[in-house]
Amino acid sequence: MKIYQSILTASFLLIMLMSTSFLLSKKSILDLNKSSPFECGFSNFSSTRLSFSIHFFMIAILFLMFDIEIAIMLPMFISWKLMKIKEWFLMSILITSIILYGLYHEWMNGVMEWSK
Repeated sequence: MKIYQSILTASFLLIMLMSTSFLLSKKSILDLNKSSPFECGFSNFSSTRLSFSIHFFMIAILFLMFDIEIAIMLPMFISWKLMKIKEWFLMSILITSIILYGLYHEWMNGVMEWSK
């Protein structure tokens, strides 16, 4: 019964906060002409959005992938005193092979090419 009452109270507070934020928000529905950029009375000559190169995004993802894998490998060097040498060696080979497979996969997909 206490759990049911807690869930009901939390739901009520959530609904109250959401409705209060909806009523107090400054957003209003604007028409298209008011929200479009103004260029001295002329129609837009080009798109207001800048193009984004997907290649730089893929390089950033590749960097994050290897950064996380290095963070996974760091405790491995501390734990070699706590583990048997055979277990530590197998674990380090497994982690290194996963990293190398990820590098191979990215290389074969062409993410590592700097000029296209």
